[in-house]
Amino acid sequence: MTRRVDVAVLGLGAMGSAVLYQLAKSGAAVVGIDRFAPPHAFGSSHGETRITRQAVGEGRDYVPFVTASHRIWRALEAETGETLLNACGALVMAPGHGTSSHHGKPDFVGRSISAAQGAGIAHEVLDGAEVARRFPQFLNLAGDEKAYYEPGGGYVFPERCLAAQLGCAAALGAEIRTGCTVRALSQDGAGIRIETGDGAILADRAVVAAGAWTAPLLGRPFDRLLTVRRQLLHWYALADDSAYGPQAPVFIWMYGTTDTEYLYGFPPLPGEGAIKVATEQYSTATTADGVDRRVDPSESAEMYRLRVADRLAGTTPEVVRAAACVYTVTPDRGFIIDRHPGMDRVLVVSACSGHGFKHSAGIGEAVAAELAGGPGRVDLAPFTLTRFG
Repeated sequence: MTRRVDVAVLGLGAMGSAVLYQLAKSGAAVVGIDRFAPPHAFGSSHGETRITRQAVGEGRDYVPFVTASHRIWRALEAETGETLLNACGALVMAPGHGTSSHHGKPDFVGRSISAAQGAGIAHEVLDGAEVARRFPQFLNLAGDEKAYYEPGGGYVFPERCLAAQLGCAAALGAEIRTGCTVRALSQDGAGIRIETGDGAILADRAVVAAGAWTAPLLGRPFDRLLTVRRQLLHWYALADDSAYGPQAPVFIWMYGTTDTEYLYGFPPLPGEGAIKVATEQYSTATTADGVDRRVDPSESAEMYRLRVADRLAGTTPEVVRAAACVYTVTPDRGFIIDRHPGMDRVLVVSACSGHGFKHSAGIGEAVAAELAGGPGRVDLAPFTLTRFG
């Protein structure tokens, strides 16, 4: 049976759930489609916690998204009674001499400081000695490190954020189809026709927020711009959690000169007795359907030996659990938020290159404003396809 709607949202992860919620708030007739049943563990929007920081070292263009996201999550907390955002503080640290890089951006700490100054975000600049004094969970610091500390940063609960937005969207009248695979979409004078395993949907416009499934669905030029990378998350048991007091921050610790010489992590959740840490890899490509979702014990052992053992207090090599996820990455590790070059009624919101979740609620708001035809709150020009030539 063919259904007609104003907007169809394809993919209901971080971006899609946020877009669907904001469109439903605007009164649009919307349908959201996902091949799984979000929140789920097959894409890029799971893992219990995600770092959020308002001064974004990746670039000042991102700051309006994340500040809007904090506002939206607080409003959703008031509406749903769920805890979505824990502002425990965020620490970004790099060596005090030489070069360092994160997400392809040199001097990431300096860029974060500059973004905070430009946007009036409360922050402190610390050296390694001060970090060691205030945050004893970090071991073997040289003392001359350069660190950015943001008291309003912290972490969000991704599964809760998705569930809250999807639940509110449904309450506002959005239709949500899960376990539904999109096979193709095409545009003609009547709008967008979306072929699914449950029949066709006709929409005036469509938003594709399919993450790692975007390139297989859309083809050119996304098949040459989007690369899927397997990423791992590890939870290590703590023999002693005394170093992780109530002020323990989330952290991004660049201890070397390249993008791979770093780790990030979170304070232990209450009662968990474990600390979640991870790094990123950009050398091996995979696919959304072919990725190995099993984490071999040797992978967690290597992570502990090379990055964790001598840097985080109280940790043990005992793995409480581990998980795999995928990043869908562009050549410059920036976002794509732009109309499909061959279908101007299709807005593509992908990929977010591993640093998208903290921006997602704000991106949903900006995309809904863009589709409404009115002035958007955020300039989307920096995220268009034209930058790739």
